[in-house]
Amino acid sequence: MILSIISALSYGILAIIGGIIGYIQANSQVSLFSGSISGLLLIFAAYFQLQGQVWALILAVLVTTVLVVVFAVRLAKTRKFMPAGLMTILGILALAVMVNQIVALR
Repeated sequence: MILSIISALSYGILAIIGGIIGYIQANSQVSLFSGSISGLLLIFAAYFQLQGQVWALILAVLVTTVLVVVFAVRLAKTRKFMPAGLMTILGILALAVMVNQIVALR
């Protein structure tokens, strides 16, 4: 369970940092808003997982899946590794840890 908490927390922090960087570099309020919301959802999911709430793991998987899809589409459009490629790879790794945790719970 601890690895899924760490992966949700880490990916959430990266999403927030990425949103802030997107806002600073491109003045993109959408990046700031979406990065902050998704990052906070992942951080809350990690917190509630720590409290023993199973639904929080499902929330983390859903948010991470949405982010992976968004970043994969962005990578396909731009063909630039930063930030879309990096966030896609890290998201897939975090998602693998979380799904492994769901399988282990059953």
